[in-house]
Amino acid sequence: MNMKIRTLMTGNIALLLLATVSLPAAEQMTIYAAKSGSKMRIEGTSNIHDWQVENPFISGSLEVGPGFPTEPGQAVTPGAVAAKAEVFIPVRSLKSIEKDGKPYSDKMDDIMWEHLREPANKRIVYRLTELKLKEAPKTKDAPYVFDAKGDLAVAGVTNKIAMAVNVLPLADKRLEITGSTTLKMTDFKVEPPAPKIALGLIKTGDEVKLIFKWMLAQRKLAAAASN
Repeated sequence: MNMKIRTLMTGNIALLLLATVSLPAAEQMTIYAAKSGSKMRIEGTSNIHDWQVENPFISGSLEVGPGFPTEPGQAVTPGAVAAKAEVFIPVRSLKSIEKDGKPYSDKMDDIMWEHLREPANKRIVYRLTELKLKEAPKTKDAPYVFDAKGDLAVAGVTNKIAMAVNVLPLADKRLEITGSTTLKMTDFKVEPPAPKIALGLIKTGDEVKLIFKWMLAQRKLAAAASN
C-alpha cells in the first residue's frame, strides 16, 4: 500500500511540475487578429499600359512569442522570433482599378479570376514559417524591420517566398505590418493574361509586384483563452 501511495504521489508531483513549466510558455504567446484598414495591391505591366488590382481587406491572424515588439519603442534584440501566421485573401475580392483608385473593368476582373483558377482555388493563402528581427528602429515612431519566410499558395500552387516586412506597434494593442515583394506569375503556373479587345492583343508582363498593409489588433485574454 505504501509503495502504491508513493508511486501515485510521485506521478502527481511530476504532472504538477510539467504543468508549471508548460503554462508560462503558453501564456507568453500573443495573438493578433486582422482588422479593417488592411489592403493588398498588385502592380503589373502590359504592352498597352501598366495595371493594378486591389482588395480592401486581408484576413487571418498572427501569433508571436517573446522578443516581438508589441508596444511602441519597446526594446528588443535582433534575431529569430517565435511566430506563426496564416493570411488569406478571397480571389474575387481582387478588382482592377485605375491609378486614381476608380474601378477599371469588370471584364478584366473576370479574366484575372479565370487565370487564377478561382473556381477551384477560392483564396490566396500565405503561411509564415520564419521571422527574424533584422534591426530595431532608431526612433520610437519608426517600424521594426523583419526578414520573413513563408509559403504562398496561388491558383493551387505553393511556393516559398522571402521578403522584408515592417512592423509598427500602435496604441491600443494594434499593429501595422507593411511590406512588398516581386513575383512571377509563371512560378505559380499562371499564364500572363493576353485578352483580345478592340484595340488588339494586350500582352501582360510575367513579373508583378505585391504591396500590402495588414492591420491587426491584439485579442483580449478571455477571447484568446476561449479559442
